Amino acid sequence: MWTKEEMCKRAAKELKDGYYVNLGIGIPTLVANYVPAGVEVTLQSENGMLGIGPFPLKGEVDADLINAGKQTITQLPRSSYFDSATSFGMIRGGHIDLAILGALQVSAHGDLANWMVPGKMVKGMGGAMDLVAGVKKVLVIMEHNSRDGAAKLVKECSLPLTGKNVVHQVITELGEFTIGAGGLTLTALAPDVSLDEIRAKTEAEFTVAI
Repeated sequence: MWTKEEMCKRAAKELKDGYYVNLGIGIPTLVANYVPAGVEVTLQSENGMLGIGPFPLKGEVDADLINAGKQTITQLPRSSYFDSATSFGMIRGGHIDLAILGALQVSAHGDLANWMVPGKMVKGMGGAMDLVAGVKKVLVIMEHNSRDGAAKLVKECSLPLTGKNVVHQVITELGEFTIGAGGLTLTALAPDVSLDEIRAKTEAEFTVAI
């Protein structure tokens, strides 16, 4: 299986020179550490920062520099700061090329549920709904199954939706999928993972292209 870091390295291959990218809370934030050499991307955070650097090393932490997930980050010489309204104007205006997000469920049609589990206390939706509606491509990094073993790649989402038909690509510890007009397609298997295993752990039907 792939580790979280290996999943993020695979996701980082989708970063293209000149892209503006938003990284969601959780595993996706690690992608900032794996931007390919020679590729210049600008990472955007909903709380008002454009130009996020890698996570700080010990002794480099500045408590005033945080991302939307309240994690400490670093700035770059070209970093800029602005209010939340301007930040969401960038998102809603279609200026962000790629959002890399976590998920609770993704359907075979690309529906996304990632903000609420019924009966659980939540602080609010955050920027996820704006992101999936406004960005040009959505890539999800998530664990293949929930803690109780339930599939997270499902036929239809049972949790409240963040957006319909918005996810283009999914990376889990077991494999990599694309989602298009034909539904879910497996494009890569993690080491030591069999096709039978990934089928057993996936509720949604998928085609194989590996």
